[in-house]
Amino acid sequence: MLFYVYVSFAASSSPLSPSCLLQGLFHLNAMHRAGDVVLGGLFQVHFFSVSPDLSFNSEPDQQAFCVSYDVLGLRQAQTMAFAIDEINRNSKLLPNVTLGYSLYDNCLTLGVGFRAALALISGQQEEIMLEENCVGSPPVLGIVGDSSSTRTIAISSVLGLHRVPIVSYFATCSCLSDRQAFPSFFRTIPSDAFQVRAMIQILKHFGWTWAGLLISDDDYGFFAAQSFQTDLSLSGEGCLAYVEVLPWGRDLPKLKMIVDVMKKSTARVVVVFAHEGPMINLMEEVVRQKLTGLQWLASEAWSTAAVLQTPELMPYLGGTLGIAIRRGEIPGLTNFLLQMHPDLHYNNSNENSLVNQFWEFTFRCRFAPPPAGWVENGGTLCTGEEDLQSVETEFLDVSNLRSEYNVYKSVYALAYALDDMLKCEPGRGPFAENSCATLQTLQPWQVLNFTTSFGDQVSFDENGDALPIYDVMNWLWLPDGRTEVQNVGDVKITTFGGEELRFYEDKIFWNFDSKKPTRSVCSQNCPPGTRMVRKKGEPICCFDCNSCSEGKISNDSLDCFSCPEDFWSSPQRDQCVPKNTEFLSYQEPLGMCLTAASLLGTFICAVVLGIFIYHRRTPIVKANNSELSFQLLLSLKLCFLCSLMFIGRPRLWTCQLRHAAFGISFVLCVSCILVKTMVVLAVFKDSKPGGGASLKWFGVSQQRGTVLVLTSVQAAICTVWLVLSSPMPHKNTQYHNNKIVYECAIGSAVGFSVLLGYIGLLAIISCLIAFFSRNLPDNFNEAKLITFSMLIFCAVWVAFVPAYVTSPGKYADAVEVFAILASSFGILVALFGPKCYIILLKPERNTKKALMARTLSSLRFTSSNVPV
Repeated sequence: MLFYVYVSFAASSSPLSPSCLLQGLFHLNAMHRAGDVVLGGLFQVHFFSVSPDLSFNSEPDQQAFCVSYDVLGLRQAQTMAFAIDEINRNSKLLPNVTLGYSLYDNCLTLGVGFRAALALISGQQEEIMLEENCVGSPPVLGIVGDSSSTRTIAISSVLGLHRVPIVSYFATCSCLSDRQAFPSFFRTIPSDAFQVRAMIQILKHFGWTWAGLLISDDDYGFFAAQSFQTDLSLSGEGCLAYVEVLPWGRDLPKLKMIVDVMKKSTARVVVVFAHEGPMINLMEEVVRQKLTGLQWLASEAWSTAAVLQTPELMPYLGGTLGIAIRRGEIPGLTNFLLQMHPDLHYNNSNENSLVNQFWEFTFRCRFAPPPAGWVENGGTLCTGEEDLQSVETEFLDVSNLRSEYNVYKSVYALAYALDDMLKCEPGRGPFAENSCATLQTLQPWQVLNFTTSFGDQVSFDENGDALPIYDVMNWLWLPDGRTEVQNVGDVKITTFGGEELRFYEDKIFWNFDSKKPTRSVCSQNCPPGTRMVRKKGEPICCFDCNSCSEGKISNDSLDCFSCPEDFWSSPQRDQCVPKNTEFLSYQEPLGMCLTAASLLGTFICAVVLGIFIYHRRTPIVKANNSELSFQLLLSLKLCFLCSLMFIGRPRLWTCQLRHAAFGISFVLCVSCILVKTMVVLAVFKDSKPGGGASLKWFGVSQQRGTVLVLTSVQAAICTVWLVLSSPMPHKNTQYHNNKIVYECAIGSAVGFSVLLGYIGLLAIISCLIAFFSRNLPDNFNEAKLITFSMLIFCAVWVAFVPAYVTSPGKYADAVEVFAILASSFGILVALFGPKCYIILLKPERNTKKALMARTLSSLRFTSSNVPV
């Protein structure tokens, strides 16, 4: 990737003066080293600054007093000095070129950092002598820094206009990836866009869907909060209980309000995108209110901050999980740090030596001349010969180099870019007319993928961002009170652009009594069989659980889903189970009773038929038309047996045959009764004077033919019905939601009505004829019995129609079976009961003499004087 930079001076000159003067000098903390090419650096070596008087009653003081020395910031600055020293000793990288540096302290303040950046690009000389052609190299080729997103945004906005390369080692704001706004900005730390997604992955991993968010009052915090809220919402993995902005100063009312919000919230996880300073102020209030039981998630800005790992804070911050910059190894750095000594002859009145300040801070001494009263009050003077190894200082701890490693890579990025430029071959250069840059006229710069001496591959993407990878850190609180920040995982970009989170959960220290991860949810997961219903006016993570209605289930608690047609919800509403099936079964009591009744009726018919066959030559059997009686008994047997087709699970063949068999059997039965009634009437008429012609129309052949014709009509009706709209098995779910009722759909209501109507017509005709023949002599007369049986038959089937229509499911079949059995038993008992009584119990009445005597007795009282 090629970048071109043109550095120009903002200097004023006139024909009268061969020099230009600086508008003003900034009093800064710094350290320098001369070189052919100078690199600038901006580091946080103090935590706070005291601003000068800005009343403008006099010339403003350019000095900002910095307080609270940060030895880690100096270690970062010394890492840059070490990298430059290492490059100068490398004969393969920038041969014959000596790198120098100018490093400044930003005091964690925007104003100071901006002054330092301006000092780097314009220099600190009060008067600059101009050459005739006004050419030359700028004071610095590029800048390593700043550590803060807010300061970096401000500095890059200005320096980017002049295409001054800035390589930051700690500015993570995703806004800095905008190449239009920040064309010359690069960084060796991943963007917050990736850090935010990594945080969300951790929340997802532990099921923390309800968290609080604390941010610092700067661009770093605001852009992180914006990205976090957006990505969290898009992921659907959680919600924020609150978002609070941490003040930079000790704003006690504001801090108390924030801690009160945290204490009242049900969120047990707190995500913090802030720097060490605001966190120190917050933790003072947390300790004061004794707010424990929280799981902290730290951004890279404070995830390894030693200033927060104190015995006073660890009861509250123990177990913290944090995103940290990838740790690196820098061989030789320890020896370089030990060789550091103060400059006893540092006499720049405009700057303070960072090394001298560190020496005074570490050894509690002052360089000459000391402040007034220092020696008198027992203070010691620094000699410069003090031994760093004799004191315990974090400055020498190189076991956990993270931000320092990024500084190291940033220096090498600029060095390799410069080396690549100086290796340019004339005629193949990237500039006008394929020219190359020279050491004396450096203008463009170029950053390529580069590799450090121990094999750590580093590259920038099209936005100037480093390829993202983070370590996941855990604050381990040891029993002896010591603190250890241990690596418990990492998160990096995958081949497909997602985030891959890897955890070593057995190593994680949880600062809870259970020694397990806490639960942090707004609402507990809905149990199976319920669905989530959002609470009005609250985030989507806050919901109530409502039970699913019958027939619906829920496994994921998001919504209820209807079961398939043949299934129904379980009592717990968590799964679909096959619906119970209902039909008139042989195994249930009702089916057993009807089956028994059917078989009983069939058995009785068989017994009666046997009795009639055995006594076929007796007068009472012969007098009642034995052939029609046999046919009637056979038809009754068929009626009883056809009722069995209505019991059991409906099949196609049973549905098609049940009504056809029922219709034909009953027509055969009623036809026999009708013919029997007509024969009785004909015989009686034939016995009267002049009535001999009646009987010839009712001979045996005519009787058989009449029965056959009447039955064939019903057979034709059934055939047409089955062909045009055949009854079919049907699964009815309308009666019961949780039950499937197996039934036979009649197919055509017209066909079924015609079938019943034809049976009813024959029964009514038989009943009328029998009624008119009721007063005939007893030896011929079955008319009374036929009339009684037909009345029973008609009463049963008239009652059947409304009962059948209003009976659901299997009870409709039971009603039809009951009607068949009741009407069949009615005919059987009414017609054959008296005869069997005489045959079996009163054999003396089953003689021709007895029958004739009854006939003569009847004729005495008849109105007609026709002899028998």
